[in-house]
Amino acid sequence: MPTVSAERLTQFAEAIFRASGVPADEAAIVSGSLVDANLCGHDSHGLIRIPQYLGALGDGRLKPGAPFEVVKETAGVLVVDGNFGLGQVQAHRLVQRLIPRAQALGLAAGTLKNCGHIGRLGEYAEVAARDRMALIGTVNGHGFGRNVSPPGGTQGRIGTNPLCMGAPTPGEPLVLDIGTSVCAEGKVRVAFNKGQPVPAGWIQDGHGKATTDPGALYRDPPGSILPLGGPQAYKGFGIGVLLEVFAGGLSGAPCSRPEAPNLVCNAVLFIVLDVSQFAGSDHFMKEAGDLSGFIRDCPRAEGIAEILLPGDPERRERARRMKEGVPLDDGTWGQLSQIAQKLNIAIPG
Repeated sequence: MPTVSAERLTQFAEAIFRASGVPADEAAIVSGSLVDANLCGHDSHGLIRIPQYLGALGDGRLKPGAPFEVVKETAGVLVVDGNFGLGQVQAHRLVQRLIPRAQALGLAAGTLKNCGHIGRLGEYAEVAARDRMALIGTVNGHGFGRNVSPPGGTQGRIGTNPLCMGAPTPGEPLVLDIGTSVCAEGKVRVAFNKGQPVPAGWIQDGHGKATTDPGALYRDPPGSILPLGGPQAYKGFGIGVLLEVFAGGLSGAPCSRPEAPNLVCNAVLFIVLDVSQFAGSDHFMKEAGDLSGFIRDCPRAEGIAEILLPGDPERRERARRMKEGVPLDDGTWGQLSQIAQKLNIAIPG
């Protein structure tokens, strides 16, 4: 398992995307986003996605340099067609257009359809928090990505449909970025690439039987990922259903359906709130800071070193991997090395 510095991995990924016909500015955005996901410990949204993206670029499902086309707008709403552009590129464009609207009105909402996979949602909440904005976001799989089965079902019916909420504080922002399923599909793929089992309770095979074999998700009949909630899985599945409807219904993209092709796309909903225009920035920041401190000071059970808040694990892992390097599983590294050889790109030692 190689370990490579974030800087070298970013340069490597940029070279791969540029050699695949992606403009330099877009290659930098996507590469930075993928490597940052690895830095945060979310390898499911990191460089493991490059083969998937290149496959979609190669057959035309994704289009480099695609325009950001505003289909409809009001003072506080943007409805955008991403024209099958790279997801991180179009999603950052959306956030950057929503922030000034929220500063003017107090809040702004925007959607994207025909938009490539946008990566780790927490990234966009972190961007908003730098401008003292709160963000609520979700995506669906643009009709595809039906990996999550309803409680009692044996086939996937919706995507892993993440919920992201971020809020500024006097210190580091609070950033919650979770799937409404037990795990992201990418985490199963990471285990599959490593040849390792997944934890019990993550997936079931195509006959509805519990399994720890990640390959069961990809065989015929395909398995499915279980909803968040364990014995009360209806909670995670119910949230996932509503997010599926919000992302598809508000953007003009489809919700999950049997005939939907795998476009490597997301339908996106972002809501940005300017906290200063509600009860005031001073009140919000004081309450957020006081609550954070109150939670951290909670008496700890035996063997627990500290209490963590949403966003802490990612920041801790980012700091560690920036210092020690980013570990990549042999399966992912082998795929990237083969791509680099075909494109005549130097592979980091």
